[in-house]
Amino acid sequence: MEAISPTHLETHLRYLTQDIGVRLAGSESEKRAAEYVADQFRQAGAEVSIEKFPVRQRVVEWEELTIHLGDYWMSFPCSLFSSTPGTKGKPIEAPLVFFEAPAEYQRRDLSHLKGKAVVHLGCHIESRDAYRRLMEAEPAFLLFVDIRYPGTEPLADGMFPSYARSLGAVPTVNVAYMDAWRWKIEGADAAQLCVTGGMVDSVSQNVIADLPGSYGSRGVLLVGAHHDTQAESVGADDNGSGTITLVELARVLANVKRRRGIRLISFGAEEQLSVGSAEYVRSHRREVMDSGRLMFNLDSFGSPMGWTELVCNGPAELADHLGNAFADAGHCVKVTGDIVPYADHFPFVAAGVPGVWLGRHNCTAGRFFHHRPDDDMTRVSPELMATIGDTVATTVFDLANTAELPFPHTIGEDQNTRVQYFWEDLFGGWE
Repeated sequence: MEAISPTHLETHLRYLTQDIGVRLAGSESEKRAAEYVADQFRQAGAEVSIEKFPVRQRVVEWEELTIHLGDYWMSFPCSLFSSTPGTKGKPIEAPLVFFEAPAEYQRRDLSHLKGKAVVHLGCHIESRDAYRRLMEAEPAFLLFVDIRYPGTEPLADGMFPSYARSLGAVPTVNVAYMDAWRWKIEGADAAQLCVTGGMVDSVSQNVIADLPGSYGSRGVLLVGAHHDTQAESVGADDNGSGTITLVELARVLANVKRRRGIRLISFGAEEQLSVGSAEYVRSHRREVMDSGRLMFNLDSFGSPMGWTELVCNGPAELADHLGNAFADAGHCVKVTGDIVPYADHFPFVAAGVPGVWLGRHNCTAGRFFHHRPDDDMTRVSPELMATIGDTVATTVFDLANTAELPFPHTIGEDQNTRVQYFWEDLFGGWE
């Protein structure tokens, strides 16, 4: 089996990040990325198909936030959340209040937020009931602060589509942590938001490459990544790193013999909460449940400084096997059983397929350039990605050729209870 090429990785990544650039779900640039991946899969010799699905595309022409500090109105940057509306180009002004979300959802009554510009400490509510109460309080608009990253610029993010669909949404923007800090210290008392644009109906796509097995039905190993990005980010690490490695996996695995099949999937619309992978699992639910043996998801593992993590959802034997496989290849990795609903392995785990997320952190909150414009080629190492990708290729190849997989096809009861909670609450279940 050939080795993954750092030069190939760099070439693919340069095309995604510089020739194409930002790849928002439903956009023409996301479609270009999908077509590029499909073409590379075909050149490798895989059987390729593209499955389209409806999404809501974030289309913003103008966004402006001004804050009343002392005797002056001052402008600050902001970024409209996907799945939330704009203001139809008209400014909305409201009194400003701070909402300490990690604690204040304990309040029985949130009516004090009615008609207010709410500085919401935290970007992920992670509770349908809490979000319902927030919407019932009828705030004028929301200013979300990502409390994981105390930075000087707003990060891009989105509201969970299932929440917005079933419970509604108000104009919601992300603001920089240090800007919100200033507002609090200097006693800001009002805010004005104007956003032209919002969400429009569009189409995204999953790109599927099949490398069939040669010994009949022994189940399928799935390897995935996502080709879309957040707003204003070219996503070299998130998730150019996974996409280009998926392309290289097709090249090195296509011409080797396999007992069981390997299916490579490049997902669209991951940044809206794994919409593409959830769509795939819902559309292929019976096949996934019957034939899926492992879903190995590659997402954001190119950071030159940091540490590699394997989030393993499934039997203990799976975590042991993968930890040993990486150790044998000379990689020290942190292996956890955390339930992370924000990556494309998760919908497969909800369907009962053991799932793994391979990522790389460089700070305790993840990556310091998370969802930022500077997630560019300077933030990743093609050489590092190649060595990690070689280990993934070898591991998948070995699993594709063993007579019996070294782990059972199960999800532990403790993990599954939490998985099903998040699947129902955040994704809306099998809707």
